[in-house]
Amino acid sequence: MSKKKIKNQDKKTEDMPENESYVLDTSVVIEKVASDLIKKKQLRGKLLIPNAVMAELEHQANQNHETGLLGLEELQELQELAKEGNIQLEFTGERPSAHQIRFAKSGEIDASIRNLAYNTGATLITADKVQASSAKAFGVEVKFIELKLPTKKIEVEKFFDNTTMSVHLKEKCSAYAKRGSPDQWNLIKITKNLLTKEEVERFSKEIVEKARMDAESFVEISRRGSTIVQYKDYRVVITRPPVSDSREITIVRPIKKLDIKDYKLPPILFERIKEKARGIIIAGETGSGKSTFAQAIAEFYSENGKIVKTVESPRDLQLKDEITQYSKNFTSSEEIHDILFLSRPDNIIFDEIRDTTDFKLYTDLRLAGSNCLGVLHSSSPVNAVQRFISRLDTGMIPSVLDTLIFIEKGRIGKVLTVQMNVKVPTGMTEADLARPVVEIRDFTTKKLEFEIYSYGEETVVVPVEKESLTPIHELAKKEIGREFSKLTSKAEVSILNQNKINVAIPEGEIGKIIGKAGQRIEEIEKKLGIKINISPLEGKKHELEEIESTSGENKKYISLYINPRFAGQTAHIHHNNTPLFTQNISRSGEIKVHKRTPLGRKLIKLLNQKQTLKVKV
Repeated sequence: MSKKKIKNQDKKTEDMPENESYVLDTSVVIEKVASDLIKKKQLRGKLLIPNAVMAELEHQANQNHETGLLGLEELQELQELAKEGNIQLEFTGERPSAHQIRFAKSGEIDASIRNLAYNTGATLITADKVQASSAKAFGVEVKFIELKLPTKKIEVEKFFDNTTMSVHLKEKCSAYAKRGSPDQWNLIKITKNLLTKEEVERFSKEIVEKARMDAESFVEISRRGSTIVQYKDYRVVITRPPVSDSREITIVRPIKKLDIKDYKLPPILFERIKEKARGIIIAGETGSGKSTFAQAIAEFYSENGKIVKTVESPRDLQLKDEITQYSKNFTSSEEIHDILFLSRPDNIIFDEIRDTTDFKLYTDLRLAGSNCLGVLHSSSPVNAVQRFISRLDTGMIPSVLDTLIFIEKGRIGKVLTVQMNVKVPTGMTEADLARPVVEIRDFTTKKLEFEIYSYGEETVVVPVEKESLTPIHELAKKEIGREFSKLTSKAEVSILNQNKINVAIPEGEIGKIIGKAGQRIEEIEKKLGIKINISPLEGKKHELEEIESTSGENKKYISLYINPRFAGQTAHIHHNNTPLFTQNISRSGEIKVHKRTPLGRKLIKLLNQKQTLKVKV
């Protein structure tokens, strides 16, 4: 919430003649203005309470809204003052219909109150600027009460010290406080006696009352069973039956405001945030320090000459005045969408992304080219990516999210990057299983950690782990290495999976090992009992040239026809960039493979499927 300096306009209200009548509207009743003026002997005469006000307060109280309960308390106080002879009190006017009460925010109740003041010739007392202006337009005498800023601390502030992160108050329980820091805190009992229902009600009413009077504070959400208030630096969540089993208040306060330099980011990550912040997600568990980190980044952008705006629900980031904070609770996603696109901020901080509507808004902003930084709850880094899967096509994820920063106990934990690739998923061996795969890699080491791809009708997230070799694997690896050392000048063996190995040999010896029509490598595979992939040994490689070829067949052979000028050269036949076999080209420019061999049967299958074979020399 922005910090704004407001002058304390503590104007003394002029005495109001005691022979006049006054109509109180809902705002002054809720704020308990009338009883305060009466006690100061600044208000005398006849007070008219519109039945419309009573109906609105009853409706709010029935919905368990604190404002309704505050207003009814004020009316009871006015009754006591009337009995003492300080004022005359009268309830008058028509009671509004259910429709008028339901649409009170659109002005139905205010209109009824103005009509009463107009018809009775009474002075309207209000703390609502719009109501005051409207009444003056109708020719009604108006006394506008400008609310004073609260000078005293709210009572619950007594539970806080310099190390208190949050305070937890619940009726029939002791009060508790979390004290320490996000990475090391303790839950401490701070009251010996159990809190009563009346005490918790008193705390909650005072918080709501002073939040309405303080221009730096506001009631963010007011529902039947819950109220969320931002009172200065305190975020207050009030719950009551039927939402909770009893009245409860949770008050959270940031104990330290961090600068981006305090996080000691690696230079490569700092550069990503500074220059390439396209689609960053900050994830972590509740209370891990996600919003604190987002707040530090927002102020870093602002200090470096960027226009920064935030989308929050509720607004609780402690930011400088230059940063505009939008609340989703007072508008629609569509309106925020329009505002952000028309105002064109350099960076958008989205705190927090919760439901599908939030994900859709974040996605729309990203796909339109906005630089967005989102904050969301997640128990692990990859879970943050998984939350996008059900909400948009898998192939779009890298366009929306490119960097994920996981916060643990107030510190930077894992940092991941997301990118798209077309390949055979790790663990699969057949080349025709290639598909679009979303790769999730460690940002620093570039190590592949997860893959996301379609498998049948499902989208799966598969961890990529380097298979550890068992003693049997190690023994097999050594035995295969000894076997190939008899056949080549050098061989490096690596195990791909349980059923397949890769042998890297000098490129010039590949043809000899594969043999004519792949017969020799087949014999080696049968002897060792495992599939073998042959690849060139890393080092100096000869560039292969792809040449034109045609295919044909007769009763016995599959033939590949090549220009006779390549006669005598070694041809490498590939399918989907995977070597199939190596064979010398005959004088007539022909390569023959017998149909009854395994290689021949494979070639027939590929050609029947109209697959393309590439010949390289």
